[in-house]
Amino acid sequence: MPYPRAAQWGADEAVTHLFVVHYRPLVRLAVLLLHDLGTAEEIVQDAYVALHRRWPWLRDSDRALSYLRVTVVNRSRSALRHRRVVQAHLATARPGPDAPSAEAGALDLLRYDTVLAALRTLPARQREAIVLRYYADLSEAETAELMGLSRGAVKSHTARGAAALRQTLGAGSAG
Repeated sequence: MPYPRAAQWGADEAVTHLFVVHYRPLVRLAVLLLHDLGTAEEIVQDAYVALHRRWPWLRDSDRALSYLRVTVVNRSRSALRHRRVVQAHLATARPGPDAPSAEAGALDLLRYDTVLAALRTLPARQREAIVLRYYADLSEAETAELMGLSRGAVKSHTARGAAALRQTLGAGSAG
């Protein structure tokens, strides 16, 4: 989306404008990928800091939002990889509890609604494709660029993810 006078803006003015307009949608994107508001906010803030640092070298200021999205998705992937490593080490370091606590069960009921729970069961690439295509409302080409995949791969991940969601949500509402 072109910004008026964006080419003339300095880093402070440009990043401030982008922050005001796009901060919340970028946080929502990161939350859908990470399932953690605090980490999502940190990742988005770090993306804005990185953009501010790189502003003088950004060749096309109209691509700043795309830069932010790519940064948020890539940093979300890194956070998920880190989380998996930490969880793997924790699982081997101490035995798990016999049963979840009552508090954990209550929080689960409050935290997860049916659609988000179904979305979270998808493999990472399918979840990313669904979130970017339908939540972030990106085209196949934009999603492919962001995910570093071909358009065909995006179509495949999106179709498989949508089919799995239909099956999961259909099975849940039939009972």
